[in-house]
Amino acid sequence: QVQLVESGGGLVQAGGSLRLSCAASGSIGSFYAMGWYRQAPGKQRELVGIFPSGGNINYADSVKGRFTISRDNGKNTVFLQMNSLKPEDTAVYYCYAVTWNSVTYWGQGTQVTVSS
Repeated sequence: QVQLVESGGGLVQAGGSLRLSCAASGSIGSFYAMGWYRQAPGKQRELVGIFPSGGNINYADSVKGRFTISRDNGKNTVFLQMNSLKPEDTAVYYCYAVTWNSVTYWGQGTQVTVSS
């Protein structure tokens, strides 16, 4: 059974940085795409960014220039480097992965809180 396990969330002041990690465990070859979504209280889950294999990374407009997604394909791991954090970035961040045959997986979520 495949599991995505996130780490790296926490509390940070506005203007600060955090780095989230997500590692896949279980028997799986590779993912077509890996990335991150987030969900703030009272709001719908929204895309942060997706890193497809061999393609361009797609970021939400709200995080462009501040957040960077990277992947370690050999370890089925994806990272989210978040800089210049704002209070409106406060949310639960979810790791996301999709296989080449369109099976999707989600992590359990990690809380990111940005204080003003």
